[in-house]
Amino acid sequence: MQVLQAYRFALDPTPRQERALASHIGACRFAFNWGLALVKERLEARARGVAVEVPWTLPDLRREWNRQKYVIAPWWKENSKEAYSSGLDALARALRNWSKSRKGQRKGRQVGFPRFKKKGRGRESVRFTTGAIRVDDKSHVVLPKIGRVKTHEPTTALLERVQAGTARILSATVSREGGRWFVSFTCEVERQPGRPRFPDRVVGVDVGVRHLAVLSIGEVWPNPRPLEKALRKLVRWNRALARRQRGSRRWRVARDRLTRLHARVRNIRLDAIHKLTHYLATTYGVVVVEHLHVEGMRKNRRLARALADSALAEIRRQLQYKCVWYGSALVEAPPFYPSSKRCSRCGAVKASLPLSERVFRCEECGLVLDRDENAARNLAALVAAVAGSGPETLNARRQDGRPAVWQAVLNEAGSRRQRIAG
Repeated sequence: MQVLQAYRFALDPTPRQERALASHIGACRFAFNWGLALVKERLEARARGVAVEVPWTLPDLRREWNRQKYVIAPWWKENSKEAYSSGLDALARALRNWSKSRKGQRKGRQVGFPRFKKKGRGRESVRFTTGAIRVDDKSHVVLPKIGRVKTHEPTTALLERVQAGTARILSATVSREGGRWFVSFTCEVERQPGRPRFPDRVVGVDVGVRHLAVLSIGEVWPNPRPLEKALRKLVRWNRALARRQRGSRRWRVARDRLTRLHARVRNIRLDAIHKLTHYLATTYGVVVVEHLHVEGMRKNRRLARALADSALAEIRRQLQYKCVWYGSALVEAPPFYPSSKRCSRCGAVKASLPLSERVFRCEECGLVLDRDENAARNLAALVAAVAGSGPETLNARRQDGRPAVWQAVLNEAGSRRQRIAG
């Protein structure tokens, strides 16, 4: 099967190459701001009744850029043309998202009108789609106009696939994060269909704040909580940054140190999530998770920071493509499915269950179980009830222990037969 996959490598550029990379990012930002100023100028003219064409799509923006680039940017040949095209493409995407959001054609929160980019603010990146883009050897990559750049880590994973003809590089995105340079190759990869270690097993996964994940088999994955552990340093270093004269050398040093700490927090979090999702997708045939309404949960100011530190939605996002890669099936329970309030033995549902109660106690059958493990068992039993198989359907006597109440559960959660079969 053919999938889109990204390969990301840390770069080790020379001082000259670092200046060239920074120049390309600046050129991308310049093109974005120029195009946004042009769009605003044309919109204001149209509001005054002047019949003018507003460049809204990427071809229109490119056409306007090619007409005026010799006047507004006589130095444009110093950088690759892809740098300016990358900035205009970002602007066209932002305008399209804003337009769709106004018309109600885009999911999620309302998207505002694009704003001008400022140096040192936001994500600094530039995308190359044409020109010399390749992996030269195990320790070098080639980028347009910049040339051969050394990498911090071996590029063997991508190089072997390209040489074997099972991967084709479509684009390369260079970014600066935490004071370091990275390149990400978007590739069209031919992957062999995978097969999990236990294709007949169903596992329920309850994600949360206290633990990163609790599985229905009783396995617990600890939450590293990198933001919470780095909070004291973040407070101290933010204060140090506020005391510096903005724009001074010591201010830039403090800013870079703070940026590196934020990058470390993100990397620790992503490392734990990648290990968890890889284990689930390569081990079990069916993985069941909840489709949590994270945005609504984060409105609770006492839990917002802890929820953001756990990145619950990222776990589900990674499972969506990893399960396809490794041959397992992902099943998502409805957003308001009462997995925590329902007894995993008899199916009785509690009217309320405060977050302070970490142990689930059933008044109907007397079950006493950890709250998160009970929720994970309910998720696994949901799929087992639909599929009609799985060890979670058996009771202590190795008999089918699914009560009649599960029929109401199936009606509540919706059929998942097609998802499991896929």
